[in-house]
Amino acid sequence: MTDSTPGTLPDAPRSHIVAVEHVFKSVTDSTGTLDILRDIHFDLAARETVAIVGASGSGKSTLLSIIAGLDTPTRGTVRIAGEDLFAVGEDARAALRASRIGFVFQSFQLMGNLTALENVMLPLELAGRRDARSAATEMLVRVGLAERLDHYPKVLSGGEQQRVALARAFVVHPAVLLADEPTGSLDFATGEKVMALMFELNREQGTTLVLVTHDRAIAARCQRQLTVEAGRIVLDERVAEGQPAA
Repeated sequence: MTDSTPGTLPDAPRSHIVAVEHVFKSVTDSTGTLDILRDIHFDLAARETVAIVGASGSGKSTLLSIIAGLDTPTRGTVRIAGEDLFAVGEDARAALRASRIGFVFQSFQLMGNLTALENVMLPLELAGRRDARSAATEMLVRVGLAERLDHYPKVLSGGEQQRVALARAFVVHPAVLLADEPTGSLDFATGEKVMALMFELNREQGTTLVLVTHDRAIAARCQRQLTVEAGRIVLDERVAEGQPAA
């Protein structure tokens, strides 16, 4: 694995932008203890694109949630740009997410009472950006929604909603983009267009992409695939040396 490009993140003390360090996740109820993740560990360099693949129930989405700091491991930790997500309180973890991580979900997760423009402005406003409106407008134009700025999610198609979600994720120029089955709610043709756009934006911004998918064709567009079975990584395979084709 290569080191990060010099200057990509000058404040990162380590060469790896993401370091998952021996993560375990277990849940206990009246029937006993269920091990969801067992000793997961890997590093990702800046600009790397990786697909996490595996059957339903293998632990893929739980792993992504832990990388995001939305769920906590039973043991182990995750470092983003050298910062330990679980060595700080929830407020500090939320601030780290806001400054370093972008999200794209299968179900879009847009605010229904906000327009497309307001949805994309939201993370910028939370970060105190005075140029939130102009930056959000520019990003929506970039994803082909110049005529949909003032539309609410309920009147947008699924593909348009996911484009808004992409714009919201990329507008903050995240170091890491986490995508959980981003085409799962879309038909094949629309999904192909959304994935092409996501890879284009990822290439333009030099983001590290972590993509959970059950679609092997989508996974093959990433540089690397991690196959998860029963909570363990059973295969870490480099698919391509270059950036994936859109």
